[in-house]
Amino acid sequence: MKAREFKDAVFNQFARLAQAMCSPKRLEIIDILIQGERDVETIARETNLTVANTSRHLHVLKNAHLVDFRKDGVRNFYRVSDIAVYNCWKNLQSLAESLLPEVRDTVQRFYIDRAGMETISKDELLSRIKKGEAVALDVRPQEEYISGHVRGAVSIPLHQLKKKLKELPSDKEVIVYCRGPYCVLAVEAVVILRDAGFKASRLEEGFPEWRSADMPVETGVLAS
Repeated sequence: MKAREFKDAVFNQFARLAQAMCSPKRLEIIDILIQGERDVETIARETNLTVANTSRHLHVLKNAHLVDFRKDGVRNFYRVSDIAVYNCWKNLQSLAESLLPEVRDTVQRFYIDRAGMETISKDELLSRIKKGEAVALDVRPQEEYISGHVRGAVSIPLHQLKKKLKELPSDKEVIVYCRGPYCVLAVEAVVILRDAGFKASRLEEGFPEWRSADMPVETGVLAS
């Protein structure tokens, strides 16, 4: 193989990955699958896509080896193919934050009406839990919690929160987390909690970042 053929072949494969990720919806699908394995119908619901469109996006991601799948009867379940996919997604976010003022402006506009919403670091959350000062609240869908969660966290999906406020301790701070820094579930949950009189804040990142930092993690269902 000649040098030019080598470079063309390798860079074509690099571009293949970039092309597979150049859709906002496919990036959102990756963000969901980083939380854990999901079937097509669940992904479609979470991304507000039809099942047919979701399947097409998943086909592109699978062809680029960004996701794997398994069959269970008539259902197809997908997951990210490697931890490197998560690392790539995080690096892409960091690059966009550094280079694109539109990202920073969008974040600022979103939080301008949510002034005073405190964010808590991973280490601070762990410290407050150990001291008995706070409880971690996972507001992601139940299946994501089952796949993995902050050790000892309570699971109340956002759409159930208003009905289950009595299940939370009123004498501790409630620190909410969800999928990551660009997931709004935790933000909406903090608003609900504060309106109900709770002292509430949110984890500055999400569960994938917590897990990646080798913080305490559990799987399965805990009593909420």
